Amino acid sequence: MTVGEELLRTERLRLRPWTTSAVDLARLTDLYGRDEVTRWLGGSPKLPPEELVARWNAVRAQDSRFGSWAIQPLGTASAAGTVLLRPLPNGVGEVEVGWHLHPDSWGHGYATEAARAVIEWAFAAGVPEVYAVVRPGNQPSMAVCARLGMQPVGRFRRWYGVELETFRLMAPIVVE
Repeated sequence: MTVGEELLRTERLRLRPWTTSAVDLARLTDLYGRDEVTRWLGGSPKLPPEELVARWNAVRAQDSRFGSWAIQPLGTASAAGTVLLRPLPNGVGEVEVGWHLHPDSWGHGYATEAARAVIEWAFAAGVPEVYAVVRPGNQPSMAVCARLGMQPVGRFRRWYGVELETFRLMAPIVVE
């Protein structure tokens, strides 16, 4: 996949790589500059948006199954937020799905729709299970996990050094 190329399309969304276009960089700056978003992430990213995009492209270049993509509602010029699929840090192969949406895009079901598409794509690529890690108190993200059919497995400090609610979804077993 190259920059600008679409990863997936759902009924209402286009999942595509973030770019260094002025529109994308402004949206990333706005998204990750908002306290109501970053309080659930443990703070704002330490990198400027251009470097975030470069890092995300590098992750995807190493393993095309992983990355962070813009969630763009069809017919709009601006992304609603980010959906990601990546190995959890300090793990033993666990793969995380996550979402970060701009407050103007909350309540539309975009997180669930984008995450479901990425999870299905991951399972088709051979990922056996996906995890979501959520800061305690983030009820909207826990509700997304429930809508995705993810099962709670408890609170863990293992991956990011803070206590997080952890959810897991196993790939469906295919019987031939």
